[in-house]
Amino acid sequence: MAISQAMVTSFKKALLDGEMDFSSNTSQTFKIALFTSSATLDATTTAYSTTNEVSGTGYTAGGNTLTVVAPTTSGTTAFLDFANTTWATATITARGALIYQSGGTNPAVAVLDFGADKTSTAGDFTIQFPTADASNAIIRIA
Repeated sequence: MAISQAMVTSFKKALLDGEMDFSSNTSQTFKIALFTSSATLDATTTAYSTTNEVSGTGYTAGGNTLTVVAPTTSGTTAFLDFANTTWATATITARGALIYQSGGTNPAVAVLDFGADKTSTAGDFTIQFPTADASNAIIRIA
């Protein structure tokens, strides 16, 4: 079992099929769920599942709703980002996360690998997204 960081393959196809909309006028909701080291998440992940999702004080199954930082471009790269998100006063341990579109089949967008277990004990557990630019944004298409 492993978590491997990736923009999932099914998300790439969903973009081409026009099934994902990150613009500010969308009714689509994107979420981030946290997972233990027992989870198997990688480029082949197609949807959110509760299997091996973290549990603990301050965490609700399904994770947090993300605020989309509007898609934009720089040079020949299109990118988007999300505002940082926090589980306040949480006692949890997570090895990775899944960004997904909430609703319907809960299709996966991207897998985040933390590189090691990250823990909070009655404190804030924060996902800090990288700088929203063509080199660093969490989702980039070059």
